[in-house]
Amino acid sequence: MPVFVMLLVTLSGVGYLSYQYLRPKTTVIIDQNATMVWLDRIERQAVEVDETRIYTEEQINALRIRLAELQARLTRLDALGERLVDVASLDQGEFDFSLPPAVGGPESKSFQYQPPDFVHVLDELAAQIGNREQQLRVLDSLLGDRKIQNATFVAGRPIKRGWMSSRYGYRNDPFSGNLTWHDGVDFAGKNGSGIVAVASGVVTWASTRSGYGKLVEINHGNGYVTRYAHCDEILVEVGDVVKKADIISLMGSTGRSTGPHVHFEVLINGKSVDPAKYINRVARF
Repeated sequence: MPVFVMLLVTLSGVGYLSYQYLRPKTTVIIDQNATMVWLDRIERQAVEVDETRIYTEEQINALRIRLAELQARLTRLDALGERLVDVASLDQGEFDFSLPPAVGGPESKSFQYQPPDFVHVLDELAAQIGNREQQLRVLDSLLGDRKIQNATFVAGRPIKRGWMSSRYGYRNDPFSGNLTWHDGVDFAGKNGSGIVAVASGVVTWASTRSGYGKLVEINHGNGYVTRYAHCDEILVEVGDVVKKADIISLMGSTGRSTGPHVHFEVLINGKSVDPAKYINRVARF
């Protein structure tokens, strides 16, 4: 009997010890250190969210500024386009820059929408606008040059009223009667009537010159110079820029003259030519 009891006690002890050894052990997952780690992560994430919000706002502001710049450039393009329409004398209804371009076409197969990269789209738009600006500047320059060429094109009569009283070439001198060379043409008219520039240019002489009396000389560029002599009164000064048909002086009889008229000369590269071909020219517009 004692042996049986001792054996039972021994087995019970072994079983208890085995249970204590083999039973699952409880582990504390959340402790103070883990809590501090999570709080630190939350704080860092909050800082990252604030930084992301600030960055996003900066990007949106940058896009707004870029959009405003592009809108300003488009406004300038519209203004330049309207100016070109005016300079080129085009039909206003043909190019109306106040309206959006008219577009259309039959409906075709559509594609799935893909969100655009706004920065890339704005860069492409800016490049297109820059290209259009360059093209319009070139066109504006060409039209401006054409307008200047038309304005400086020597053509027409140097008077508003009057008649041609002497032609270019050899003639009998009105004072001596001898055969002499005449470097221009004469237009007779009423004393004090207007003498006009036959083309735009810069006044290079506005004073008295021997034989010419009171003389106005205008340089039109490209080697062209015109002279208007025997004026009663000069209305321009050296350095003045005059336009075609501007009144530059009044008809008179100063210098070597027999009566009120204007002696008109055309010079090319310093040599006189017959003004008749320029008088009879059709003016450019």
